[in-house]
Amino acid sequence: MHNLHKENFSASAVVVFGCGNTLLGDDGFGPTVIDRLRSRDLPTGLRLVDAGTGLRDHLLDWLLLPGLRPRLVLLVDAVHEPGRRPGALVERSPRELPAGKRVDLCLHQFPEVNLLDELENECGVAVLLVTVQTEAPQARLGCGLSPAVAAAVDPACARVLAAVRPYLATEAVR
Repeated sequence: MHNLHKENFSASAVVVFGCGNTLLGDDGFGPTVIDRLRSRDLPTGLRLVDAGTGLRDHLLDWLLLPGLRPRLVLLVDAVHEPGRRPGALVERSPRELPAGKRVDLCLHQFPEVNLLDELENECGVAVLLVTVQTEAPQARLGCGLSPAVAAAVDPACARVLAAVRPYLATEAVR
């Protein structure tokens, strides 16, 4: 439970995680979206977390501390699916991830899919992913986001804010 720093030791209705490594090209999409969202005026009850490649620790904290569980966990990450246009955004559940993504350690040390399933099915936390199609199947060291993925950052921010709005509007009902 080492991720629950003093300033973060409170429940939020919605937590948005940016997953990825900014040193590996398009893999840095999730943290880049979090940085862009932080520059906006955000609604109360929304927490943004640059999880980097350490999502598992955050998820384990919530499994162990039910009083801090959010109503919605939304992950922003990069995927590569043959046949999709680079920069294309997709909203999906963890179970809708492409088979290769579920086991490629890229949603950052899976078995996160199993932890997300447990949060959703056993703990009643809604889970959603917003993913971007990468330009290349393999992350490239130190090259920043490709132009197509960089162009998807603002649209991804809009999708994230639209997806979380219903959970924040009913925060008092929790």
